[in-house]
Amino acid sequence: MSHPRAIFAGTSSGSGKTAAVCAVLSLLKRRGVSLRSCKCGPDYIDPMFHKAVLGIDSSNLDPFFCDAGLLGYLLTDCPEDMLTVIEGVMGYYDGTGEDGTDNSTYTVASRTKTPVILVVNARGAAVSLVAAIEGFLRFRPDSGIRGVLFSRMTAMSYRNVSGLMKKRLGDEVIPVGYIPQLPEDCLIPSRHLGLVTADEIEDLSARLEKTADMCSDTIDLDAILRIASEAREPDVTVPDIPRFEPVKIAVARDDAFCFCYSDTVRLLEKMGACIEYFSPLADEPVPDDADGLILPGGYPELHTDELEKNVSSRDSVADAVRRGMPTVAECGGFQYLGAELAGKKMCGVLPHSSFNTGKLVRFGYVTITAKEAGLLGCEGTALKAHEFHYWDSTENGSSFHAEKPNGRSWDCCVMTDTLYAGYPHLYLLSGIPAAAAFYKKCLGFREEKGI
Repeated sequence: MSHPRAIFAGTSSGSGKTAAVCAVLSLLKRRGVSLRSCKCGPDYIDPMFHKAVLGIDSSNLDPFFCDAGLLGYLLTDCPEDMLTVIEGVMGYYDGTGEDGTDNSTYTVASRTKTPVILVVNARGAAVSLVAAIEGFLRFRPDSGIRGVLFSRMTAMSYRNVSGLMKKRLGDEVIPVGYIPQLPEDCLIPSRHLGLVTADEIEDLSARLEKTADMCSDTIDLDAILRIASEAREPDVTVPDIPRFEPVKIAVARDDAFCFCYSDTVRLLEKMGACIEYFSPLADEPVPDDADGLILPGGYPELHTDELEKNVSSRDSVADAVRRGMPTVAECGGFQYLGAELAGKKMCGVLPHSSFNTGKLVRFGYVTITAKEAGLLGCEGTALKAHEFHYWDSTENGSSFHAEKPNGRSWDCCVMTDTLYAGYPHLYLLSGIPAAAAFYKKCLGFREEKGI
């Protein structure tokens, strides 16, 4: 079997990984290569840019959520000859744990036997770039780094630095090209949670195409394909996904509610669900024939005026939850179910008000354990999750106990027989029994409607 793939990892956040991956995806797509993309870590935003290029969703490869076998499954759940282009997270070795490398891009690379192309920001440096590359190679003897792609570099600097690389490192790691300094109309704007979302950039396609045009003669696609062909077959554990009678699950999706793991959606589809999207920003109601509801996170705080004004959608969501429609509401979705968000009226199903703290709140990986039975399972059900938000609420619930890898803990989330609502984002492919419990509640709700 052969599943060619390569990880594009950065020396740090801001090294140019997303621009590099989008350029490579665009150029490979022009060449007619069969390909898809993945993202290391729990990030939602970068996969939106991959989708803008390819038109298909990405998987998240997160070693906190997934063991080696499940990571391998995600990488091989595609045609054997399809190329997988993977974007790293933060700096290559940056993660968690005692030595700081757990759950890093390096962890994904080593557990999945995937070769790595290091994206190096070349601005303001020359020979020092080679020293940095050597440092990344030697920091771990099994670094897996096979290529280097420079960003923000000139043609003359690339000739000089790539020549020095070849003298010092030979074929151990090879230069695969560079991305020149991009003009303003190619750059992707950012905000407090990282890049702005893809749907918010009206001329995104033009920006991505122009970036690819500028890189068409500076990126060595043949070298990248050779490195990708070196990938060894990963260990694979095929998850046991139960099948049920069909249900319809409504998922909010627009600029306010856009942080939903595609792997969770695909899991529910494999169980038998039909997914129907609706937009609270467009004042669309929950579909009349929905059997379940998911309110993802996103940026509701940027759209409070519209969400308050759109009474039909708010009332529809509130009515669905109060009628007992099984509902999962994460982060921004949890805020939307509250009484107020930044002083604006929301659904009012839950009593809390949400406000901006001006700093990251409870940031990072958590394991949440149910203190009582409810929508997602019995007492003691443990789920892996992630939090990344600047906003907080006056009442965050106490149905679960959350614990970070460093031992810090607190109570969180609201769970009843028909509702899960809280700040933690759930990756349900790592908690299939919880997804199945939610699905069964949707089946029960459908049956009750039929009485």
